[in-house]
Amino acid sequence: MLTNLRKKIIQSVFAVLPVMAVVLIIYFTPLVRLTRTELVAFLICSVVLIIGISLFNLGADLAMMSIGESMGSSLTKQKSPYLLLTFALVMGVLVTIAEPDLSVLVEQVKSVTNGDLLLVGVGGGVGFFLFLGMIKILFKKDIAPILLFFYFLLFAVAALLIETDHGAFLPMAFDSGGVTTGPITVPFIMALGIGVASTVGGKNSGANSFGLIALCSVGPVAAVLLLSLAAKGTIHYAMPDYSVMAHLGGAFGKTIFNVILNVIKSLSLIVIFFIILQLTVMHLPRKKVNQITIGILYTFAGMVLFLAAVEIGFMPIGHKIGVALAENKWIMVGFGVLLGMVVVLAEPAVHVLNKEVEVTTGGTVSKRSMMIALSIGVGISIGLSVIRIIYGFSILYYLIPGYIISLGLSFFVPKIYTAIAFDAGGVASGPLTSGFILPMIIGVSVALRGEQSVLEYGFGVVALVAMTPLITIQILGFRAVAMSLVRQRIALKRIYDADDEQIIEFM
Repeated sequence: MLTNLRKKIIQSVFAVLPVMAVVLIIYFTPLVRLTRTELVAFLICSVVLIIGISLFNLGADLAMMSIGESMGSSLTKQKSPYLLLTFALVMGVLVTIAEPDLSVLVEQVKSVTNGDLLLVGVGGGVGFFLFLGMIKILFKKDIAPILLFFYFLLFAVAALLIETDHGAFLPMAFDSGGVTTGPITVPFIMALGIGVASTVGGKNSGANSFGLIALCSVGPVAAVLLLSLAAKGTIHYAMPDYSVMAHLGGAFGKTIFNVILNVIKSLSLIVIFFIILQLTVMHLPRKKVNQITIGILYTFAGMVLFLAAVEIGFMPIGHKIGVALAENKWIMVGFGVLLGMVVVLAEPAVHVLNKEVEVTTGGTVSKRSMMIALSIGVGISIGLSVIRIIYGFSILYYLIPGYIISLGLSFFVPKIYTAIAFDAGGVASGPLTSGFILPMIIGVSVALRGEQSVLEYGFGVVALVAMTPLITIQILGFRAVAMSLVRQRIALKRIYDADDEQIIEFM
């Protein structure tokens, strides 16, 4: 246990250090005037964040992945698809409500929407599409046509929303699809898919297990779009207090108490459901149950530290950087690209996905190549978000061509690359994206277009972070196919060019 924790801490240090380095460099430049209090708070929160990510990742390995895989294999062995589908639907709702980066997003839009209604709606969307994902695995269907159908349906509903008075909710709707696939949902959904796919079997069981995260990302977008269509009244967006001092002094205890309370409410639902599963279906040995219990405790501690660090230190600094750098528009574009490339390293769910991809593909898709593709994709997405604010156009100008390209590529690359790419898009947009990058982009939007433009231009960055890896990772797959064809042609050419006299014929 201690060895695993030490490894997680080392991984977390290398993940968070690039973000710390960027902020420290900014502190010593005239571009952004950070006070000493803000810098100290950020550095302390960075250390807390490292510990939080480490505990959380260890807890995810011990608890969420174990629950997901055990649940998938146990329920599939029951030979009752209805039981599996019912439990997948319920568990999808519960793990989504427990998702920390969804809580971060809800906190930033609570002035224009009912937070509880948004949580339940988004949870229901994930649960329904996890239900559909189980059907996909049981019947061994390809993910690309399913995604193609649902994304075209989403864009049709989005077009209807633009014609209403609530079109400003559109970027937030697509953001919700990115934030729901974070460090709680990713380990559970991936493990559930692997557990069911391995039990169902088939020659492509490894590839069949991927794609669930991508499918579950569609549900929240659909849910928020439908809620927005049904909404009434005018929109009055009020900026949250992003200052560091809002969480220090006398407010510090209140901030920590609220974080602990929210985490208890979120995780308690999963714990209760796991107990029901254990008593009725899974019947795991005591040793396994003890491991999961310890994992849940690690997850609880990690979530509390993570969310507290993001709320107290990272969100305020991200917002202030965005406001300050907005005065130098094109410097902000370059800075956004750089920051996007390093922030993805700190996303906990990214490391979970990369590990599963390397293991499942037998090293064909390495963690290093995945990380490079994700880093480039996320960097590009932040730069594009800033450009959108500068010129003031709809998020659909990016999303529609982007998804057409990514879905088009799916017909030319191996199926496993498509499934991995769409899963990667979901995990890249995790808590640091919603807790650091999103406040920064909101700061840019406030500085360039005013506070009332935030819903339309400040949001949408998470959606882009979720989209660009779909293209970069599928290009990685396209390159692998092209290289394989080149190697085959070279081998054939060598055979054809061989000296006939060196060929020995056996009669």
